[in-house]
Amino acid sequence: MTEEPFERWAARRQGRLRKPGELKAITLGAGPQRAAHVDPDAPRMILEWDGFAWQPVMPVENYAAARRVLNPPPENRPADQAEMTGPVMGPSAFFGNGGRMPISRGSPPRSGCASRR
Repeated sequence: MTEEPFERWAARRQGRLRKPGELKAITLGAGPQRAAHVDPDAPRMILEWDGFAWQPVMPVENYAAARRVLNPPPENRPADQAEMTGPVMGPSAFFGNGGRMPISRGSPPRSGCASRR
């Protein structure tokens, strides 16, 4: 077995480590920690990873407030940059006909079970 060079191993390990400043929320309730959606009205504590341990940052009133802290809305976009809100319609690279599925012009569509012929 060939050994991996230390520098490559250290780079892989560093990529897997949690970055300082990462936030998470825990439920402040009785019992063990469970999935976040189980008790949405329970208060939460926002924690921050300092590189060695999770440090308390602030309490929040419920799951929704915790999500707002952990995932803030994106910053305002410039007026000339439109937001993508739905599917983009246009020529399809695959079908080449405006994104529509090709229609077979051969025999009419069959109905019913194939075994009834």
